[in-house]
Amino acid sequence: MIRNEKVMLDRDLAQLYNVETKRVKEAVQGNISGFPEDFMFELSKAEFDNWRSQIATSNADKLGLRYAPMAFTEHGVLMLSGVINSESAIQTNIQIMRIFSKIKQHFSDVSDIRTDLEKVKRKLENQGKNIELVFQYIDELSEKKELPERSKIGYKK
Repeated sequence: MIRNEKVMLDRDLAQLYNVETKRVKEAVQGNISGFPEDFMFELSKAEFDNWRSQIATSNADKLGLRYAPMAFTEHGVLMLSGVINSESAIQTNIQIMRIFSKIKQHFSDVSDIRTDLEKVKRKLENQGKNIELVFQYIDELSEKKELPERSKIGYKK
């Protein structure tokens, strides 16, 4: 999660696509109009420093970590598979899209469950109010004073 977005970094995608990171960067630079800010963004200096401190890399790392990674959103990953033209990239992207779909379905299922729970909660609250009302009526009936016994009307034997 970077900038409240679920992203994959260029280095991770390069590894999945079985290409060098610089090939991913070249593909993006050659097709930059296909990667708006909501598809791909470069990490800011602060984000990059934070990321580097988390993975404990040095400036001299041979993986090219001197440059801020590119972060790709779901749509950016899809766009990237169209510009990296290799069978490995295509097959990997199919798997990535399936995973994104499963994650979306999971969140949708969780949302449905949450809605159902809210409905049950509302029903229980109403039942609780109804039970309280029944007890209130019972209390009122039991508190009523008994009326004095009236004299009987009719013939006496």
